[in-house]
Amino acid sequence: MSTAPAARRSAPPALVHFALAMGGFAIGTTEFATMSLLPFFAKGLGIDEPTAGHVISAYALGVVVGAPLLAVLAARMARRSLLLLLMALFAVANALSALAPTYQTMLVFRFLSGLPHGAYFGIAALVAASLVPPERRTQAIARVMLGLTTATLVGVPFANWLGQAIGWRWGFGVVAAVALATVAMIWLVAPHDRPEPGASPLRELGALKRGQVWLTLATGAIGFGGLFAVYTYLASTLIEVTGAGASAVPFVLVVFGLGTTAGNLIVPRFADRALMPTAGALLLWSAVSLSLYTVAASSLWAISAAVFAVGVGGALGTVLQTRLMDVAEDAQSLAAALNHSAFNFANALGPWLGGLAIAAGYGWTSTGWVGAALALGGLAFWALSLWHAQIRQAPLREATASC
Repeated sequence: MSTAPAARRSAPPALVHFALAMGGFAIGTTEFATMSLLPFFAKGLGIDEPTAGHVISAYALGVVVGAPLLAVLAARMARRSLLLLLMALFAVANALSALAPTYQTMLVFRFLSGLPHGAYFGIAALVAASLVPPERRTQAIARVMLGLTTATLVGVPFANWLGQAIGWRWGFGVVAAVALATVAMIWLVAPHDRPEPGASPLRELGALKRGQVWLTLATGAIGFGGLFAVYTYLASTLIEVTGAGASAVPFVLVVFGLGTTAGNLIVPRFADRALMPTAGALLLWSAVSLSLYTVAASSLWAISAAVFAVGVGGALGTVLQTRLMDVAEDAQSLAAALNHSAFNFANALGPWLGGLAIAAGYGWTSTGWVGAALALGGLAFWALSLWHAQIRQAPLREATASC
């Protein structure tokens, strides 16, 4: 199945993938660094930390709203032009975040920053996949997503250090600068393409009529929630249960980043050979590793190993991105963008359920059991997707056999 309109390649695929990954690096840095900078911008804007948390929620809301909205409205745009527009909007919104004078304006600017997030990753995945043979699509998408995982290793610690050293506004300013550099790189190396013939908002909305699209989105929205349930409360678990000092938290966060990076480097090679079996195996892997996280919490080395394994399960996002290409038919852009809306739903669901378990008195480590249950819930949707596909193919096989 074609994943992009015919395009004139202006640079080697690896260079285009690098340019697209730069955008992922900028997005990943602002998404995660905002959490670590929260105490500083809360003080700077004269609000308490719980109120400042709404700024993070505003960004997530922007992702959920922006991903489908922009993908549909921009259906008739060439993908190169759309990528340039999305990253330029992202750069401006982050620059405005760095200059926000009040809490209210900060909410607006963070919402605007979130709008391009899902659409950018979705369109970037389609462009990346279009530059390689079909049997290497998932590996191409993984290269784009490496920008996001690298952000957890390099971008977030640097933005946090910069924010503490010379002011929290510089953390957002650096992201804006990287986004502008991404605009320049995409302008220079991305293939010049034309809009797909017949592309329209109505055709993109056709993705919402396809059961396989919804089942794939549900697999990610539920199955990925476990990772966020653990990650959100990881620092508190390390301090309160493991007995590690606050200085150990950055080390374990880096281990998590190494896990996500390793997952995106290794898993796509298997996914390109057997896509759905790899997705199912990843969900099982996540269920097991999240369960082990609970058992391993008393030892710093054991919990670090479990966190690394949980991070490897993050490759599910890349695998499901490819799956959506297969089931979206002629509504590729909307389906690709919705993948990131689904994962932001998981980003809300996992921490909420984990927080309920902690509040109910089950302890910090209960987030691992919550996460394992969510991974198994995702596996149930994965199995339902397989069953649904077999049911749809049965009449076709019968018709072929009767001919």
